[in-house]
Amino acid sequence: MKPMKLMIVDDSNIIRRKIERSNEIDGLEVVATAGNGVEALEKFREVRPDIVTMDLTMPEMGGIECVERMVEINPDIIVLVISALADKATAIEALKKGANGFLCKPFSEEELNKAFRELMQEASYG
Repeated sequence: MKPMKLMIVDDSNIIRRKIERSNEIDGLEVVATAGNGVEALEKFREVRPDIVTMDLTMPEMGGIECVERMVEINPDIIVLVISALADKATAIEALKKGANGFLCKPFSEEELNKAFRELMQEASYG
């Protein structure tokens, strides 16, 4: 099975690194990181990731609009929203636009890896 490509989108360098370090899943490989939605879309077109972690509040283009555009480019993209917003309405909005899961910051490595596993399983079994 070829590895799934992961792109990490968050305006916080600390969070991007935490996600990169926390990913302990065989077959999930970080291919790009981005600090805002505009940069994320450029890299998205280049590297064609299978899974994206998406922050919601970012400069230039927020996560919800970014999710929407990614889904237009690739309807099969798997998006895990990772946001500090305890605001469930925003998360629900992102899910309506095509995100597949939601993880609240702060998160543990276990929670992140569990979310990745569940999403990857859904993807392989359609």
